[in-house]
Amino acid sequence: MTTEAAKASLIQRSDPLASIAAAAGQFNNWGRWGEDDVLGTLNFIDAAKRVEAAALVTTGEAFSLSQPFDTNGPQKGWRRRTNPVHTMTDTGVDAERGNQGFPHGFGGADDVIAMPLQCSTQWDGLGHIFDRGKAWNGRAAGDVVTSEGDLVTGIETAAAKIVTRGVLLDVGRALGVDGELPDGFAITPEHLESTIERQGTSSAVRRGDILVIRTGQYTRVRREGWGDYAGGSAPGLSFTTAAWLHASEIAGIATDTWGFEVRPNEFEGAFQPLHQIAIPNLGLFLGEMWDPDPLAEACAADGKYDFMLTAAPLPITGAVGSPVNPIAVR
Repeated sequence: MTTEAAKASLIQRSDPLASIAAAAGQFNNWGRWGEDDVLGTLNFIDAAKRVEAAALVTTGEAFSLSQPFDTNGPQKGWRRRTNPVHTMTDTGVDAERGNQGFPHGFGGADDVIAMPLQCSTQWDGLGHIFDRGKAWNGRAAGDVVTSEGDLVTGIETAAAKIVTRGVLLDVGRALGVDGELPDGFAITPEHLESTIERQGTSSAVRRGDILVIRTGQYTRVRREGWGDYAGGSAPGLSFTTAAWLHASEIAGIATDTWGFEVRPNEFEGAFQPLHQIAIPNLGLFLGEMWDPDPLAEACAADGKYDFMLTAAPLPITGAVGSPVNPIAVR
């Protein structure tokens, strides 16, 4: 089957629901790790995988892959997603004036932050997206997430799991102009494989890896301003990557974009259809709004694109997503 024929078989523009149902049927991990599973593809990360990842550390150079968490972030209020609000509750001014109530000149500062859990660099948990009323592993969505939170696959279940081999696929540098893909660019399996081939053997994707996809969109918005970064047009993965994501047996995948998949989506009448396959059907952890740029510069300089990645979510009981400060160590 040609690439275009394969794409057409997955993307029926006149019938998005049929496309989603077909992909959900073909690329599905329900029951793979038992009926009680709460980790999905994180099951691909085992002790041996973490030892493999640790062996990749040769220089000790570390990179944060997180965007800032501040009021200047990308959010515009859609579905009540706002940027973080950081408030000081005790300051140096209070300490100077001696009005904190501490003895012997002791003073201090304290602060609080209020923010949606998916306002900046974050993981989507397995309770974040449903497919036709079903959550990960075929559970009824209403049995999983209630007003009390995610009672089954809350993000706290992943708190100690995400230490593994990371692989940067710098698709923007491999295929874009000046290292950036244009908004609306749909990354296909062929694009991913082409990037791997260009980058060399350290980019080979293996079971239990977490892929970090650099499109270059975050580079562009840092230069030009946020614009419609949050929810607008963006480069991202094509719906046709569903089979590749399933077959690769990766533990997770993260991008430098707001929504992981290409926007506008590839057929009318659907919203984030690849999410609808990846999370509830594959059990795949998705990271969004990561900043791979400093890491990408280092990888391009020495041609080594794999590293140890630690990216633990905050263990917020019952949460369906979490802020994260991913650290790549080379």
